[in-house]
Amino acid sequence: MAAGLDRPQVVSHAQQALNYTLFDCKWVPRSARLLCLGSTARGSGLLQLYELRGGRLALLREIEKAKPLKCGTFGATSLQQRYFATGDFGGNLNIWNLEAPEIPVYSVKGHKEIINSIDGVGGLGIGEGAPEIVTGSRDGTVKVWDPRQKDTPVANMEPVQGESKRDCWTVAFGNAYNQEERVVCAGYDNGDIKLFDLKTMSLQWETNIKNGVCSVEFDRKDVNMNKLVATSLEGKFHVFDMRTQHPTKGFASVSEKAQKSTIWQVRHLPQNRDIFMTSGGAGSLHLWKYEYPSQRSKKDSEGAEMGVAGSLSLLQNVTLSTQPISSLDWSPDKKGLCVCGAFDQTVRVLIVTKLNKV
Repeated sequence: MAAGLDRPQVVSHAQQALNYTLFDCKWVPRSARLLCLGSTARGSGLLQLYELRGGRLALLREIEKAKPLKCGTFGATSLQQRYFATGDFGGNLNIWNLEAPEIPVYSVKGHKEIINSIDGVGGLGIGEGAPEIVTGSRDGTVKVWDPRQKDTPVANMEPVQGESKRDCWTVAFGNAYNQEERVVCAGYDNGDIKLFDLKTMSLQWETNIKNGVCSVEFDRKDVNMNKLVATSLEGKFHVFDMRTQHPTKGFASVSEKAQKSTIWQVRHLPQNRDIFMTSGGAGSLHLWKYEYPSQRSKKDSEGAEMGVAGSLSLLQNVTLSTQPISSLDWSPDKKGLCVCGAFDQTVRVLIVTKLNKV
């Protein structure tokens, strides 16, 4: 671990008890506001908008929807609009204008079953190319949507004929550094990780980490693929160096067993992509730093380029809850400000200090 005095500290700044099951929480870009979404006891969906006022969260608005809301993203919208896209238990993808949230500005029945995960790119000034949303569902499919195009996805990754359908738990965009390039990474309940190249509409790489994949995230969406973190059901996570793909071995990786319980989420610090936080089933958060090796690639005995994995150091860990912390989001604007939601029906705003010292 880093030396004591200069180690980042995780400080609880504000918390709010909720009377519903919280599935996701997100910062509203360029604001001191955050969104919480989930499921009420009677089975409807709830979206709440809070504002951070000093050390407390003030509820500004509460919107109830027919189906429980599972996941959300601002990623495909402009900073001016700040529309929010959600995936729900009925398989619906909806995009909301938070100023007038009664009726969605875009709505499609995207999947036959629950949408477990959603990500957006091409908005908020992050990533080149079209504004797109990717959804991953229990029905085994991963679909990419352009909100400017009604009803049909621009890409549909589904099991090939004869292949059994796997529950897709997590999706993420990456490699969106110009108008042409873009990938989607998806993680499944059986440990499969698949990387889809949206330029060639083909499967670029796949591997299996032997345990359900709970969360995948690229360190940044708007650069050449650099690193990918995948977290799993049994307390392990893997960091893949995505710069060099070996013809047979794929990408080099380093893995870490952080704890005994599930690692629900990984989120990279927007202002420093080599620092990331994982959230665990035991109600804990772990802050990590990735250290690059002296050389990121080498030649194998056949002369083919292969990647070299770096190493990980634990900067800090803290236990906040007796229940799993299932959602996590860094503020895109204020370094070290983060929000997390746990199954103890509490949303917590945290400040992580000294991030410029590590």
